[in-house]
Amino acid sequence: MGTMTIHELPEAERPREKLAARGAAALSDSELIAIVLRTGMKGASAIDLGRQLLIRYGSLSALARCSVPELAGIKGVGLAKAVQLAASFGLAQRVAHESMAKRKLDSPNLVWELLSPEMRALHRESLRAVLLDTKYHLLRVEEISLGSLSESVAHPREIFRPALIYAAYAVIVVHNHPSGDPTPSRADHNLTRRLREAADLLQIQLLDHVIIGNADGGRQPWFSFREAGVL
Repeated sequence: MGTMTIHELPEAERPREKLAARGAAALSDSELIAIVLRTGMKGASAIDLGRQLLIRYGSLSALARCSVPELAGIKGVGLAKAVQLAASFGLAQRVAHESMAKRKLDSPNLVWELLSPEMRALHRESLRAVLLDTKYHLLRVEEISLGSLSESVAHPREIFRPALIYAAYAVIVVHNHPSGDPTPSRADHNLTRRLREAADLLQIQLLDHVIIGNADGGRQPWFSFREAGVL
């Protein structure tokens, strides 16, 4: 396409018109990004700019990992477009939460489906409590702590406090490994043991402790202490 502007494309091939006529599935990632960006820059259309962002970061999930200031500093993006991109990724995450609220959340692959789009994008460890009702339906997700590149620090009382406030029947504790490797550390094992003891005292069901990683190298992208027989 070179430096051809979107208005120079045949009408049926312009991203907005294509989406209206054929749906979002008919568009490439760069075309969808172009709709969010709305305009390109000198010498590059919005589609070109979207393609450049994907090449620069390698994937949509990596692009979603970027902060607003980081995106705003990219030539052709700026603050307004950075905010628009962040909002679009945020809406996608909320849609995932809404759809999951109607399902029985009792397996690590469903936890992965619910939280991985957001948590894989983080550069620091985040520890969250997934609160469930008696039917294991999602009540809410509470972030307990946001730690360093390699460690999130939280006490069991902080983790179970939201469960007491919102009268949750069960809790799934989730944290991410920014390295992408979900293999638990010794600290992760120690935390799980302490959580199990605290849950017994509080009479709250600790359904699982799930570590979110990624699928690089074909590995399973999560680790479940329940699947491992620890819980």
